[in-house]
Amino acid sequence: MTPAPSSTGTRARVASGLVGLLVAALPAAPVAASPVSAAPVAAESAARHRPVPPHVVGDRTVPAYSYADAIRESVWVETRADTDGDGVRDRVAVDLVRPREAAATGVRVPVIMDASPYYLCCGRGNDGELKTYDAAGVIAKAPLFYDNYFVPRGYAFAAVDLAGTARSTGCEDVGGPAEVGSARAVVDWLNGRARAFTADGRPVSAAWSTGQVGMIGKSWDGSVANGVAATGVPGLATIVPISAISSWYDYMRYQGVLRATDYPGFLHSYVNGRTEEACADVLARLRADSAEETGDDNGFWAQRDYRPAADRVRASVFVAHGVNDLNVTTNQFARWWQELAEQGVPRKLWLYQAGHEDPFDVRRAEWVAALHRWFDYWLQGLRNGVMDEPRVDLETAPGTWTTQRDWPAPGTRDVRVALGAGDGATGTLGGRGARPGQERAYVDESLFESELVAAPNAATSGRLVFLSGALTTPLRISGSPSVRLRVRVDRPTTELTARLVDYGTAERLQYRSSEGVRTLDTESCWGSSTDVDDACYRDTEEITEVSDHAVLTRGWLDAAHHRSLGFSTPLRPDRWYTVTVPLNAYDAVLPAGHVLGLVLGQSDPEFTETDDRDATVRVDLGRSELILPVTGRAGLPAVDVAPPVVAAPADPSAARTARDTRQVP
Repeated sequence: MTPAPSSTGTRARVASGLVGLLVAALPAAPVAASPVSAAPVAAESAARHRPVPPHVVGDRTVPAYSYADAIRESVWVETRADTDGDGVRDRVAVDLVRPREAAATGVRVPVIMDASPYYLCCGRGNDGELKTYDAAGVIAKAPLFYDNYFVPRGYAFAAVDLAGTARSTGCEDVGGPAEVGSARAVVDWLNGRARAFTADGRPVSAAWSTGQVGMIGKSWDGSVANGVAATGVPGLATIVPISAISSWYDYMRYQGVLRATDYPGFLHSYVNGRTEEACADVLARLRADSAEETGDDNGFWAQRDYRPAADRVRASVFVAHGVNDLNVTTNQFARWWQELAEQGVPRKLWLYQAGHEDPFDVRRAEWVAALHRWFDYWLQGLRNGVMDEPRVDLETAPGTWTTQRDWPAPGTRDVRVALGAGDGATGTLGGRGARPGQERAYVDESLFESELVAAPNAATSGRLVFLSGALTTPLRISGSPSVRLRVRVDRPTTELTARLVDYGTAERLQYRSSEGVRTLDTESCWGSSTDVDDACYRDTEEITEVSDHAVLTRGWLDAAHHRSLGFSTPLRPDRWYTVTVPLNAYDAVLPAGHVLGLVLGQSDPEFTETDDRDATVRVDLGRSELILPVTGRAGLPAVDVAPPVVAAPADPSAARTARDTRQVP
């Protein structure tokens, strides 16, 4: 269960900071107000005697400044690292757009910042926008709508090239200290704690800034925001990580199983903005230190795990993630969310049905409005009630949204579901379960997912299937399931996989081939435009299909890592072992009449890479169970023999058109 939110002390610090932020937005004071140090009485007194800036009307910001006339400038912030070993500290390129009228009248503004490796190599957003520059090398077009929408409303926007990418110097260390430090340096500069220079080497300050920064970004960009927040850097008031990584080990390794070979090296090279020679040493260290030959978690990965530093986070956190994201899986947000909850960090969550998508392309108008209110509260200090609303917005079915107090859903409890031997090829979920010592065995056939989960009643080598009875009432799953297995394996190790499947006809999002979203020919505009940087983006819509089953969530484990992810324990064929396969977090309601299925497999060529194949695994059903987070008192109906479930048979030719297991976040 998620702990109660913030303590009284946390609430007091937030309230004090909000008043201080509003004062910082007004003319005068050369030193930016701290978000936690402003005295409420003095701040309120000052606010009463100073004019409200023109971009604030009531409890919201409004477009009061010209976007066409905005100040556009490019600066290079000096970091603390020298990753390319040239004897000079790395400098990261920061492209800024900020309101000219505010600068002219001495009104300081907060900063919305997106730090990314993708600005020149690969593009941002569904439209794949790149940065463009004028003849003097100053930013002319910044991708995405953040500058178009927020600059007229009294914000600055900073588009930051991470170290080793685009126009920055240094080398990319893929989620590591140099990458995170390069983005943190920009927050420091905006607060007067770091140096920056123009292209011709002149020092430049950020005296126009309140010092309050909100980081936002999808995928790799959002992962950087998580990492910077985990440093506890003062001045970072909020982050909005979208489909973001909180542990790079969990992104590239699935419980000891390689997701793909040479993954850190691949990502480094994908975004590298320098010559190969300049960063050869960094690339070599990435490959040597990531322990690909063992799959072990080690110090390299600890540097790229932001969760243990949740107690250092000073920023509020607005998380957005698709529950069907197969690129950055849902455990990335769920474990981070839990750590933040335990520390009382102010937070909000959007969960939606799509895959690796930005909510801007899922629920556009509502997302822009939510961001507007969130940034107004945390960066402008406006008391708009956003923190008094339900913490979670949840899409329960395509186009159907609801709100709830927290996540997992309040009232969720773990139910232990027994595995039964069943009758014939299929075992059962629920009911009395099997006796200890009742076994089923299966061999590794390297099946693809469609082969694993189709026709669950049919005898198929290479899998074990367990089915519930037809649900008599809807079943709400909310949280992180797992499967506890008692196994005996005739090899030193094998990959163990588990999937939960909803068997039953329904209209569902078609996320496997398209992330669940279709791009349309029409456009909508979100903010102001110039001739070279418009605020218009192609509209999108969810893609649905009627299907008779859907995989809800998946999990993987290298069996030799069952004791620890830090080292391997080879399995002896004469011994039984208890192993737990954690499944990715999920949230779904299975309608009455549907059947819940648990499908066990081994090597998984569609999602992972392994040389450990051909094992035979024996499962002691009576000592194995599914641990299922469900709401209320709902459970699975007792069943002794699995009901007949008809699902389309696998199409081997379609199943074998595998996607590349190596993706970019």
